[in-house]
Amino acid sequence: MMRVKVKSGKVRLFVPIPYVFLSIGILILSSERLQKLINKWIIEQSEDKEKVFTIPQIDKRELRGIVAELKNHRGLGLVNVKAKDGTEVIVKL
Repeated sequence: MMRVKVKSGKVRLFVPIPYVFLSIGILILSSERLQKLINKWIIEQSEDKEKVFTIPQIDKRELRGIVAELKNHRGLGLVNVKAKDGTEVIVKL
């Protein structure tokens, strides 16, 4: 389970994210239909039509392998950011 903690002044937020939700997110983000819609939107919104960067196709199998490997490293800190105003964001496995 991935844990996201956000501290900002008086507000503290803790969001646990199960690996099942990550797998569902991978399925949605790696779908060909969504990729085509995103690339189409990028091309439409681009000012310079000749120099457009489109997002390459994402491979589901590679992302699933990454999530499977992350499960083996519980407690690993992925993000630990502290801003000057005291805001903190911590993401751990």
